[in-house]
Amino acid sequence: MPLSGLRVLDLTRVLSGPFCTALLGDLGADVIKVEAPEGDSIRGQGAIKDGLSGYFAQFNRNKRSVRLDLRKPEGKEVLARLIAQSDVLVENFRPGVLDRMGFPAARLRALRPSLVSCAINGFGSTGPYRDRPAFDFIAQALSGFMSVNGRDGDPPLRSGLPISDLIAGLYAALSIVASVQRARATGRGQQTEVSLTNGMVSMLSYIATNYFASGVVPPRSGNDHPIAAPYGLYPTRDGEIAIAPPDDVFFGRLADVLGLPGLKTDPLYATQIARVANRARINAIVGGQFATETTQHWVETLNAAGVPCGPVNTVEQVFQDPQILAQEMVMEVAHPGHGLVRMLGFPMKLSETPCQVRRPAPDLGEHSDEILAGLGYSADAVAALRGAGVI
Repeated sequence: MPLSGLRVLDLTRVLSGPFCTALLGDLGADVIKVEAPEGDSIRGQGAIKDGLSGYFAQFNRNKRSVRLDLRKPEGKEVLARLIAQSDVLVENFRPGVLDRMGFPAARLRALRPSLVSCAINGFGSTGPYRDRPAFDFIAQALSGFMSVNGRDGDPPLRSGLPISDLIAGLYAALSIVASVQRARATGRGQQTEVSLTNGMVSMLSYIATNYFASGVVPPRSGNDHPIAAPYGLYPTRDGEIAIAPPDDVFFGRLADVLGLPGLKTDPLYATQIARVANRARINAIVGGQFATETTQHWVETLNAAGVPCGPVNTVEQVFQDPQILAQEMVMEVAHPGHGLVRMLGFPMKLSETPCQVRRPAPDLGEHSDEILAGLGYSADAVAALRGAGVI
């Protein structure tokens, strides 16, 4: 697999870090998840089936678990040995916590010169907010992301998903893979850092570039596109349809399918700028046509004409959709003692070295003995550590 032979030491919990390390594990890395004696809090969160959290199972597959009390000197000694044998360390503590635990950057370099360390935090390790607690909702708010979600006149709106955690996890995985490439070429590791807020700011994309160019603070536009029309959700005879004609060519196709070819030459609608300026009018016109037929009729007709569109699926409908099933975006993983567990599939499709689930999410401390034995601890030493409550 692409990352076979890469050992990742995972000191993270909840979502951003575990998502990052799960991606690395899906690509073949050996991920060792270090958990406090009480375990990752999401072991008890979300829907629990047969004693297993689906939330935990999804984001901690392809990992081994060691239960380790890092408040004890013996626990820190185990961690030092783990670092010395790892290629990557990932943590999502607040800035400075790892230093106070006795593992500043200089010690990490001394233990493993080629180590790539990745810190995931709320705001970054510099600046006036560095020590503030942060969660996804705060990052969505502070980054400006919420300010452009929802409809004009309504309150700001969060994404329904913990998007800042997921974006941070993706950026962290990318920064790690890039840094590992450098470390393998030079023998020198480096520190990488990703914050939830920076990740969200980076996603402002054309919203930010339009603001930089115009100085105009963008209003919320709901399901309308800020710089394209018609674009969004429209009622049909039995539901709704999402359409996304991004330019004049696609709009021309839409006008023809709706039986309104005159819209293509009408000065009110002939260009994207004109349509945005007359958004309410064009929405009323195309909306009136959509209301005459079913969603399925329009999905088939518009796609046949090359107009991007689709139904608005519920989560249940997503996992019944033939395209989603054909892409294996839902799969069943055998978990000993818990039966088959449904979880999300792999969005990365690699032709020669596909992603795999080699291990289900581990029980708390399931691999402690195995991992410590690999570090050179004897059976008696492991037993002593267990007796002392270190593992």
